[in-house]
Amino acid sequence: MSSSDSKGKGKEPASLPPLPGPASGSANPAASLSALWAYLLPALNHIVKSPTNDSHKAPSIEMGFYAGIHTACYNYFTSQSETKSNARTAGEPASGTDLYEQLDKYYIDAARDVLLGAPQDDSTLIHYIVPCFNRFSAGAMSVNRLLNYVNRHYVRRCAVDEDKGWLRLNDVLESVAKTITADDSREKISERLKEKRTDELKKWGYRVDGSGVPLASAEACAEAASSPDRVVSVSSLAHRRFRTEVFEPLLAVPVVKGKKTKNKIPKATGAPPPLPKGRLARAVKELLESKGGDEEERSRLVRDLAAALRMVGVRPDHPLRKRLDKFMASPSRLGLHGVGD
Repeated sequence: MSSSDSKGKGKEPASLPPLPGPASGSANPAASLSALWAYLLPALNHIVKSPTNDSHKAPSIEMGFYAGIHTACYNYFTSQSETKSNARTAGEPASGTDLYEQLDKYYIDAARDVLLGAPQDDSTLIHYIVPCFNRFSAGAMSVNRLLNYVNRHYVRRCAVDEDKGWLRLNDVLESVAKTITADDSREKISERLKEKRTDELKKWGYRVDGSGVPLASAEACAEAASSPDRVVSVSSLAHRRFRTEVFEPLLAVPVVKGKKTKNKIPKATGAPPPLPKGRLARAVKELLESKGGDEEERSRLVRDLAAALRMVGVRPDHPLRKRLDKFMASPSRLGLHGVGD
């Protein structure tokens, strides 16, 4: 920036320094869930909620604190595993379930804070939601790396070994069972199940020949689209809660209340009145149909919103996603950004 450009403008606030760990003491953070959560919470708040200049990059924590969290999680899971029998009784939760559920509650509260801060004016809603989601998602991805041991020890075991992931055997058994015969080997049945999983991932843009989105990206969307009872990665857990606590309320169509008149014959007056729309649909309509303004900014908002809806698991056939995709694919929009944008 030239000196003339910077005249009259205040300095941008300095980036947040890495968060140091708590003062060392005698308390063992792995002694209990409450102790571990008290140790984790300052880091989570710093990474997920602290204000930052770059909504695409989460604030960091000091390496010593980072390593301490890894160690505390490892020790906590190890101590839980040692106190439980390897062959758990039916219905007994796996070690780490309590921490995973606590994380879910944390993301519920964080997402609800975003919704509570949403402006009442539809014309500014998307300008608010897009950077909020980008900031939330950046924090979620950073926490996903920080709590990688939770993914490796708890999520992978529950999803794969215990069939509690985003796609379960019961979800595909009916469709696969129709093509299975008594002579089929276990390997052939397993192959049929893999084919069904691939078909589900194709709905999120994955292509076997590599022409679509990466496998990990498609699976993350499928995880976020799953119901809250499914065990998914820590990042997908956060994105799923942004969908249930922010986007779904904004997508909800308001219920029209009116007095019913008995024995009244409706009049044929031509086309029926337009159906009510949810807040986000109204905001998108206003953004797309507004005249003038910065076209590049509008296209950026549309692209970012479309990406956010996909990441949180809003289905590809949802009317709002289809409208955004149609807008981005229109010839008048293609010239505003490159293929790689």
